[in-house]
Amino acid sequence: MPSLLSALYLILSAYLIPLCLSHPNTCRSYCGNITIDYPFALQYGCGHPGFRDLLFCMNDVLMFHVSSGSYRVLEIDYAYQALTLHEPHMSTCDNLVLGTRGNGFSVEPWRAPYMNPAADNVFMLIACSPRSPLFQGFPGKHLPCRNVSGMGCEDYYACPAWEMLGHKRLGSASFFGSGPPECCAVPYEAIRGINLTKLECEGYSSAYSVAPLKVDGPGGWSYGIRVRYSVQGNDEFCGACEATAGTCGYGSDGIRQVCMCGDFNSTSNCDSVGVSSGARVICTRVKIFSGYTA
Repeated sequence: MPSLLSALYLILSAYLIPLCLSHPNTCRSYCGNITIDYPFALQYGCGHPGFRDLLFCMNDVLMFHVSSGSYRVLEIDYAYQALTLHEPHMSTCDNLVLGTRGNGFSVEPWRAPYMNPAADNVFMLIACSPRSPLFQGFPGKHLPCRNVSGMGCEDYYACPAWEMLGHKRLGSASFFGSGPPECCAVPYEAIRGINLTKLECEGYSSAYSVAPLKVDGPGGWSYGIRVRYSVQGNDEFCGACEATAGTCGYGSDGIRQVCMCGDFNSTSNCDSVGVSSGARVICTRVKIFSGYTA
């Protein structure tokens, strides 16, 4: 009987070890060639609570998941505090993707204080209906469409993708004629969410400016979604935690920050006496995504 229990224990351990680890300070990790560090994490309990359930590693491909859908992470710039995202159904200079297939971009309201597209990121909405909320309440030429950081639809019309559709550039007089423009460029903060279905648009493109570089023409623009993030304030808690050789994380409630100090968790830092009982256990979780192809 003891030998049977031992065998069962070994079998269960073989399945559980890859999933749950009690080894201290294992929050920093990698996915492919991208470093995952605070405030981000792949393991539940690591990082900042405002960034939980956000990043997932699938076959060495780092994925970013919010309410609008899933995106591939091309880069995390910790110095600039920005992520660069790719969405396969986003139009570029060489290809227009229509049919309301794109994710657009929006985040859950509770995440909004932590991340939003950068101010120098332009969203160019394509083939929107005259009934679109974009054009309601804006009489005459007072549409929300405008250039962002020197990027806009007037230049975007010069892309080869528009020629493939037989597009002919319109003069400024007829551009605001009886119908809506074929393309409307907006900054994210103007409408607080890019939802193609709600905006009644067939497609979209997104480009961002990499200061201080200046490129001539839409063929040289950087296409993708540049998201700025912030942990709010100067995050003194995490600074104090790391200064005492701890690792920043959060409790089982998904809200309260904790300092992980090897075999115990602290409510302040690793030199304090205020601790939460129990050894830290990190468990990885798998999330299934649909609709994304690289």
